Amino acid sequence: MAIGSKGLTPADLDAMDDERLAEELSKAKTELFNLRFASATGQLEDHGRMKAVRRDIARIYTIVRERELGIRTAPSTQEEDAK
Repeated sequence: MAIGSKGLTPADLDAMDDERLAEELSKAKTELFNLRFASATGQLEDHGRMKAVRRDIARIYTIVRERELGIRTAPSTQEEDAK
């Protein structure tokens, strides 16, 4: 069983463009900050969520890096296809 958020599987991330990946990364980092804050104040109830968010962040970074190296390609948009 994979640990992570629904909608952030490698196949789903691969279908996102770079801007959407940046948005997802920002949301995940914000959520991790809030989870860490809740943990520090003793209010965190779901400790497994921290692990899932960390893995989501790692998945996003992996997809971005693979695109930089040319291992994966970003999905083409219809505007680029028309050229």
